[in-house]
Amino acid sequence: MANPPLASGSQAAQAAPAANQPYNYKAVMQEMVKQGASDLHLKVGRPPTLRINGELVPLNFPPLRPEDLKSIAEQTMPPKQIKEFAEAKEADFALGVPGIGRFRVNVYQQRGTIAYAFRVIPFQAKTCEELNLPKIVESIALKPRGLILVTGITGSGKSTALASMIQFVNEQRHANIITIEDPIEFLHRDINCHINQREVGTDTGTFSQALRRVLRQDPDIILIGEIRDLDTLDTALKAADTGHLVLSTLHTTDATQTINRILSFYPPQEQTSVRYALSSALQAVISLRLVPRSDRPGRVPACEVLINTAAVRDQIRDMNTSLNIPDLIKEGHIQYGMQTFDQSIMQWYKSGAISYESAVFYASNPSEFALAVQGVAGTSDTSFSGFGGDLTA
Repeated sequence: MANPPLASGSQAAQAAPAANQPYNYKAVMQEMVKQGASDLHLKVGRPPTLRINGELVPLNFPPLRPEDLKSIAEQTMPPKQIKEFAEAKEADFALGVPGIGRFRVNVYQQRGTIAYAFRVIPFQAKTCEELNLPKIVESIALKPRGLILVTGITGSGKSTALASMIQFVNEQRHANIITIEDPIEFLHRDINCHINQREVGTDTGTFSQALRRVLRQDPDIILIGEIRDLDTLDTALKAADTGHLVLSTLHTTDATQTINRILSFYPPQEQTSVRYALSSALQAVISLRLVPRSDRPGRVPACEVLINTAAVRDQIRDMNTSLNIPDLIKEGHIQYGMQTFDQSIMQWYKSGAISYESAVFYASNPSEFALAVQGVAGTSDTSFSGFGGDLTA
């Protein structure tokens, strides 16, 4: 993949501060937005570094000095986050730069110096179609109640997918939506829904504090930025079980790991009750991986979709058998619209959007995927039927 153009010498000069002058971080942010980067990393001894289509690209700016990072902190960090950073050595906040954009920021300490990770937040949430998400995601978003989880590693598009689902609901339903985020990322304006967005640290003290009271605010839909602990998970399950639609994210790689992670939050003596609660409340798990395109710059989402069918509920409840979620997803494609990662990747590969090398690299079962591409599959294996042609012929 060819590297994008670096910043010009004049832009680098603009960022480099004169003696006793604050660091011109806005010049770096402008270059970040101009080049379409998703992230910006700042650390001492390295020039500002962008992440473009998944690749790290250093800008042609001078290496950052400790005083540069301190200057950026003084210009960008709210007083509460300054105090939090002084105590915990890390902090999160949202940053709006007039004329440039909005950013999610994490500031942390490494080797005794300040470092930053900036993430671009688009002003307008994209539609599921624009994000190339499967059509079933829109149907999932319109579920009247239950728990919907969007999962994936950091930077896999979880927040973006959730925002597109909220945007779709906003256009299709008349509902009261309350979001609890840390920090607020996408800004949603009311279309058909009444949307209240609460930021931890600004509009509420903590996630748990906001969740304890959210059910008194007459919500139809509750969006929790991330499930981080048992209290948050427990409240989410109870809210979903009492007739609310709850959407959230988890840092898990697929549907099987997501269910196992939820169960692992609880002690052994509570496993039976939580299995029944989860099997009743769960509506769907949407897991994401971003795969580099081969036809043009950019990435496409490989998307695993699990719908909580009767067979899946039985699997979750049964403590005597191990989870066999991938097979249930494969079998449920035609009837329920489910798909595995490998089925999704096969679709992208057959359409010419991604290369064979990328397809095999990101597949959950690379050897099986490679055999399926070559047309080697059992006559009873319909896993890839309908995903770019009948591969069992």
